Amino acid sequence: MRWTRRACAILVAGVLPLSACTREEPEPPVITDALGDWEDTGRYAACEVLNTTAIACGDLEAFNLSGCDSGSLAGMPRDGIYTMVYRGDADPLSVNVGSFRVSADGSLDSFRGAAPTERKVDAGSFFLSSTRRQSSSVTQRNSVVGCRAEGSTLYGCYVNCRNGKASGSGTFLAERWMRRAGEAEASGLGLLSESFVEQGLPVDIYVTQGHAYVVSIPDGGERGGLTVFDVSNPAAPVLKTRISQPNDHYWNGVWAKGNALYVASASTGVVVFDISNPASPQLLKSVPSGLGQIDVHTVFVEGERLYAMVPAPSPRTLIFDLQQPLEPRLLGQYAEPGATTDPKVGFPHDALAFEGMLYINHWSAGYLMVDVTDPENPKKVGTYTYPYATSHANAVGKFGDRRIAFEGGESWGAHLRVLDVTDPAQPKRLGEYKLEASASIHNMVLKGERLYISHYHHGVRVLDVSVPESPKEVAYYNTFRETDPGRGESFYEGAIGMRVPGDGYVYVIDTSRGLLIFPEP
Repeated sequence: MRWTRRACAILVAGVLPLSACTREEPEPPVITDALGDWEDTGRYAACEVLNTTAIACGDLEAFNLSGCDSGSLAGMPRDGIYTMVYRGDADPLSVNVGSFRVSADGSLDSFRGAAPTERKVDAGSFFLSSTRRQSSSVTQRNSVVGCRAEGSTLYGCYVNCRNGKASGSGTFLAERWMRRAGEAEASGLGLLSESFVEQGLPVDIYVTQGHAYVVSIPDGGERGGLTVFDVSNPAAPVLKTRISQPNDHYWNGVWAKGNALYVASASTGVVVFDISNPASPQLLKSVPSGLGQIDVHTVFVEGERLYAMVPAPSPRTLIFDLQQPLEPRLLGQYAEPGATTDPKVGFPHDALAFEGMLYINHWSAGYLMVDVTDPENPKKVGTYTYPYATSHANAVGKFGDRRIAFEGGESWGAHLRVLDVTDPAQPKRLGEYKLEASASIHNMVLKGERLYISHYHHGVRVLDVSVPESPKEVAYYNTFRETDPGRGESFYEGAIGMRVPGDGYVYVIDTSRGLLIFPEP
């Protein structure tokens, strides 16, 4: 038996699992832009991983460096943070990112998020290796070796080993992080206050009722959770409480409506808190119920609708009714065809609803436009994608008689695209805003004709988008400092979360520094 969309939505709230729902409408056209974030120019280096069992996987001797220019490595900076992009040999479409940190005496070295277990960094060599026991039955080893250097750029090879056998290999490019040439700490933005977040790695924020609600994900052995600050005086935030559940503390997104706070949980879906007393959230429940473990990555509220983006176990976007904000009621869902069975289709990472349309950043599938005027029967009407897509965040607004979308990915080379989505079936790229490829954008907020971007290593960027075709940077603040704790452990560091609630201030989350508050420029 084949279910219609409306029957599907009803049964989701009842007894059938979401996997029982199928689509009936034909697929709308996909608009593919030729310009991607990353361009495959071939292998980055002449080194190779030897195919032999005589040498342990990941050892320095397991790399063939005969074609390398080892003399060029002497000019490579030996003290600093590098971000990197990996290109797989077996599958060039397999593009990943990372980071490492090196120091003159090795005391600050970091690779794969911790001190390397082996290193050889001298005038003619560059080698880092990290061995970690992931479980009682799995040992993971990751190694990188330098082949040549050009200034502050390193080219080399990598191999990933699982229980002593190669599970992936290829080449990489790494660039030494440096503040943009000619930039000071700030221009047009002045830091008003800074508050450290003491649990986990802070990633997102929502501001309401004079309080800032900061969510964190686990960081090493430290649990994530919810941290609440009273920001009625933005110049002097006051910590009010911290909440963390023993078995539920990967909290990545947060939103609010009235006296309800919604937290995106990787374990229990959407966690609902009562914030009638804004300084002391009271946990009420998790939704949806009865469907097993659900990983919700981000949440978004528009009017009386809550949207929850689910990457696993079955990628989809859930739609809840919020007529009673403390009692979200599941109405329906949108699931991109093939997402459950084909990893290349990606998953909904973030989304924004605007005037009856839901704009979903569906990672490798691109940027989806879904009509949700009937939330029990959502219908995709357009897709915009590009090579090596990692569509991650967006903002949408009206500019005259045009509907303009701002879209960005989250990987090497990720940058802002400006799209005309007045006709969602035929989105058109109008313009771009791009900084160095070695640092990605993350979140964005559109406030009138200003677009605020949390740009990881490049901090906070404020753009004048009154002429959407030509975004113009009007202010910035470099939040990233090498001396801050934990720097150099990940590609995803620096300014990550952001809100501009309309109270005259910009609230930013930095992965190391915590909550930063700025007056609106």
